[in-house]
Amino acid sequence: MPLDLSIVGKESAPTSFTYTWKDVVLYALGIGAKKDELDYLYEGRGPKVIPSFAVVPMFQPMFEVVAKTGGSLAMVVHGAQRVRLAAPLASSGTLSTTATITGIYDLRRFAIVMVDTETKDAAGNKLFDTTSQIIFRDGGGFGGSPPPKEPKVADIPKGQPADFRVEEVTTPEQALLYRLSGDLNPLHADPAFAAEVGFAQGPILHGLCTYGHMVRHVAKGACGGDATKINGFEARFSKPVWPGDTLVTEGWRVGPGKIALQVTVKERSEAVITGAWATVAE
Repeated sequence: MPLDLSIVGKESAPTSFTYTWKDVVLYALGIGAKKDELDYLYEGRGPKVIPSFAVVPMFQPMFEVVAKTGGSLAMVVHGAQRVRLAAPLASSGTLSTTATITGIYDLRRFAIVMVDTETKDAAGNKLFDTTSQIIFRDGGGFGGSPPPKEPKVADIPKGQPADFRVEEVTTPEQALLYRLSGDLNPLHADPAFAAEVGFAQGPILHGLCTYGHMVRHVAKGACGGDATKINGFEARFSKPVWPGDTLVTEGWRVGPGKIALQVTVKERSEAVITGAWATVAE
């Protein structure tokens, strides 16, 4: 079924999202936080909010506008994600998010749907905006244009060793835990469904779960453990990750407050996140 191109540029109605410290902690656990990161896991210390939590309130409104394209949601994977924060996130609150499909592009076999969201707090102050690249693996070939190329924020310097390296083993249950933060796609839970849509090895880890691990690793490697210093980050999900894989995040400081990033799976020596960067408050 061809995608409905007429919805491009139409802003959604605001979606309200109310959360408590328990949602913040559940998210942190879902992206691998450990007991030595107690600031993000214990209400007695706030808790602080890992800034990639921004993908949780944006997920439902983003997914709802993607569903309106008419494409097969069984064939959807997350291609890339960007978040830019205007202010640190509180440990609880009510937020309002609008979503807009900014473009639907043709890559022969695949179709690319780009979705922008903007989220505000209860007082109407902008907290963050996001851009999601969603891939319909069977949606291309409709005669559209390819996606435009965007300028890179940070490139990995050729031949230069990373300024930091963080290695972490995910658990076999990582996707089952992460999905409790809102992404209930059976691709991340049901072996039979995963096999039906081309992943015979089993359910894959959410791209946004790997993304959250990357942001935590930036906090460890570049911010002395203080994730609230991170105010922007982007990643392209190049290869699937399976629960139980070992993630290795490497970072290169390429300018004031700018870090180029790459995430690989140690067992396969395979880059799974590329074209990635983070910006941090100096």
